[in-house]
Amino acid sequence: MNDPIKFVPKRDIRVDWQLIADMIEPGSRVLDVGCDDGQLLAHLAETKNVEGRGLELSQHGVNICVANGLSVVQGNADTDLVYYPDDSFDYAILSKTLQTTHQPHVVLEQLLRIGRRAIVSFPNFAYWRCRTYLAFQGRMPMTNSLDIPWYETPNIHFCTLTDFTALCEEMDVKIEQSVIVKASGKVMTRSTYGAFANFFGSDCIFMLSKKD
Repeated sequence: MNDPIKFVPKRDIRVDWQLIADMIEPGSRVLDVGCDDGQLLAHLAETKNVEGRGLELSQHGVNICVANGLSVVQGNADTDLVYYPDDSFDYAILSKTLQTTHQPHVVLEQLLRIGRRAIVSFPNFAYWRCRTYLAFQGRMPMTNSLDIPWYETPNIHFCTLTDFTALCEEMDVKIEQSVIVKASGKVMTRSTYGAFANFFGSDCIFMLSKKD
């Protein structure tokens, strides 16, 4: 008989997951959309005592989550968020998944309908390594955050820090907090680095809410 599918908890979780966890109040209701194998949900349950739920496209990912006692169902962010009631969570998280969706702006609307706040992270396509890779090699960039060849990647809607902030303005979405992460793991802020954040930041994390 095969052993149950289990993930091996990581001693040090991904930098972006820790930064997301830092944004979340203890005891909150959380929906993690595109939760993969549940590492972030498990971390939030352990460190923030959240009431966590997950939505994951991969059946394999769902199996791992369920085997570890996490409340996760199989579903697609593009089509299945409509089934969640308004304001049913304190936070709706979309971690490095926005660029894989077919209609990112619609998914963002759904996150803000479902949660009082939405936390969204994504790789920044304007990161300097992406720019120089494309400019000097003439090929689709590969970095630590974008580590899958173009012909296998699930990413279909790349965006930049500037693109995302423009989308938030267009949608009249309030940016409550933003964190820009360098490839080294060092955290930057838009207020300090200004336009350079879009150049040096490899990953972006935003906490959003609806404007009053």
